[in-house]
Amino acid sequence: QMKLVESGGGLVQPGESLRLSCAASGSTLDNFAIGWFRQAPGAEREGEGVSCISSRDGRIWYTDSAKGRFTISRDHANNTVHLQMTNLRPEDTAIYYCATEPEWPDCGASWYKVARHLTIWGQGALVGVAS
Repeated sequence: QMKLVESGGGLVQPGESLRLSCAASGSTLDNFAIGWFRQAPGAEREGEGVSCISSRDGRIWYTDSAKGRFTISRDHANNTVHLQMTNLRPEDTAIYYCATEPEWPDCGASWYKVARHLTIWGQGALVGVAS
């Protein structure tokens, strides 16, 4: 059974950067699409997609709020997916989760709608952006 663990969260000022990591154990991430989602204060866990990286077709997806500021990447050697976040804004404050699902090799154009159907989630990493 795959287990996901996020790390790299913290409290930063607007304009600063953070890199979140999603490390897997129990299976290789190479065969899975990995999505990043975030839960703003008071919202549900599957509230907002951030980014997704496919396995089979190699495509990468970002929601509008992440485009141009966030970069998702795979670290095959360490069985990890990273989310590099730059120019952070107060509205980026949230708990960030990585998630996946068996038999989900590619994100697909509607990846951000499938969060409720994903069954493998990490524990979350808290990101706070404030002056």
